[in-house]
Amino acid sequence: MRTSLEVADIFRSAGPAYRTAHAGHLSLGQLKVMTAIENCRTGALGGHVEACDDCGHWRIAYNSCRNRHCPKCQGAAARTWLAAREADLLPVGYFHVVFTVPAEIADIAWQNKAVVYDLLFRAAADTMLTIAADPKHLGARIGITAVLHTWGSALAHHPHVHMIVPGGGIAPDGTRWISSRPAFLLPVRVLGALFRRLFLTRLLALFDAGKLAFFSTLAGLAARKAFLRHLSPIRKKRWVVYAKPPFAGPQAVLAYLSRYTHRVAISNRRLIAFDETG
Repeated sequence: MRTSLEVADIFRSAGPAYRTAHAGHLSLGQLKVMTAIENCRTGALGGHVEACDDCGHWRIAYNSCRNRHCPKCQGAAARTWLAAREADLLPVGYFHVVFTVPAEIADIAWQNKAVVYDLLFRAAADTMLTIAADPKHLGARIGITAVLHTWGSALAHHPHVHMIVPGGGIAPDGTRWISSRPAFLLPVRVLGALFRRLFLTRLLALFDAGKLAFFSTLAGLAARKAFLRHLSPIRKKRWVVYAKPPFAGPQAVLAYLSRYTHRVAISNRRLIAFDETG
């Protein structure tokens, strides 16, 4: 069922003028996304005939763009992904854990997306695995499903990782399951401290290896002393890691994941109006 207003409608109406007004400031990737969404499920991408074996009714269905930013395409992609993940779920409670980086890191990530997002994933995962394996805490090898989000509810740049973690893990000798406490997985302050250390150590290594680039207002950070000065305040700041109590069974996990995997920034249902005022 088509909604009354879609992102594609806005792109088709206002897109040409927007591209002209911002010529030279839109990346090739951004232009491709706009074109894909504008053409999705229209004759521009071709189509196919669908027919009912029982009644003989047929219709022409236009092809999808399958772009990961398209509001119409990501619903089906999410359902397919979730079906494939369903077999991975265990009959235990699951915790929702979130790792967030400070604004000073988000600024660097904005200009170095691939390497910093990769670092965010790895540092967060290594933090969870290390603390969970510590006999002082859980003393087990855990599993993790992680999803990267690069924006918050207000659509501002806000890179963070959502994790779905089972409430327990396999003992080091592989012979038994070790359960976490009913409403507690791991201490968030301990997680935050290790996450901060791992992330900053590896970020500095990336800088020294010449894998970070700085432009515009961050151009001064290309000098090592300036880069270290930029990081200095957040070495003592508490990094935010939080864990919510366990979900009510695997089905609740799937329901939650369905809202976070293959999510687009602006879905069609978020649109209220499109007229001469905006």
